Amino acid sequence: MLQQTPVARVLPVWRQWLDRWPEPAALAADEPGEAIRMWGRLGYPRRALRLHGCATALVARHGGQVPDDLAELLDLPGVGAYTARAVAAFAYRQRHPVVDTNVRRLVARVVAGRPDGGQTTTGADLAATEALLPAEPADAAAASAAFMELGALLCTARSPQCGACPLGSRCAWRAGGEPLPTAPSRRPQRYAGTDRQVRGELLAVLREAPGPVPRAELDVVWPDASQRERALATLLDDGLVERHPDNRYGLAGSATTKPPPDPAGSGGGPRR
Repeated sequence: MLQQTPVARVLPVWRQWLDRWPEPAALAADEPGEAIRMWGRLGYPRRALRLHGCATALVARHGGQVPDDLAELLDLPGVGAYTARAVAAFAYRQRHPVVDTNVRRLVARVVAGRPDGGQTTTGADLAATEALLPAEPADAAAASAAFMELGALLCTARSPQCGACPLGSRCAWRAGGEPLPTAPSRRPQRYAGTDRQVRGELLAVLREAPGPVPRAELDVVWPDASQRERALATLLDDGLVERHPDNRYGLAGSATTKPPPDPAGSGGGPRR
């Protein structure tokens, strides 16, 4: 849930999920559509389906328990290199490099003297981060958490506080005079008016409905018919929405009818 989403928005939805599904088996026993419904307005709703698929795999392969082996974690649906290493390090106190945007920037500065890391994590990023970790697994796990905090709070993209950084004396970027990036900074993704916004509006209708809805109820949420059609097609392709034979549409994997949602329950956060 925290990937690409701030903690403040995640916390209320996370609590609702754990109240309803305290263990993987509970989520796996429910319908995929209910995971989408409970996802609310967090954005990137395919993550809800991946969580459901992961819970199902945990039950089928691991007795409902999250494995502590990195290869087995990587083999789970929806679990990539970052998530697998984060679980292994923070849940099981193992020695693995956990590299997010902030850690990439920190390590790029300290080790390579570059002002920033790349947009994606490479094998070189993992190797450079691992080389900074203590040998003792528990200490390495603590260091991984520390690197993330340093990157988020001190070694920031625009206003680094090098004087307060415990790695300042060994930082190649600081020693080189803190050169600025040569490439333009990456602009935040626009949301208003995009297909992502239309997808969100369509999903909002389906989440709030007790069952599948007629096409007419979807047609009123966005004035541009071609953009609305395109957004709906991607929701169908992504497996988030199902089309019923009577030209009604519902959340994927949901029963035909559901009780109306609790207004205080699965609303999530502000719209994305």
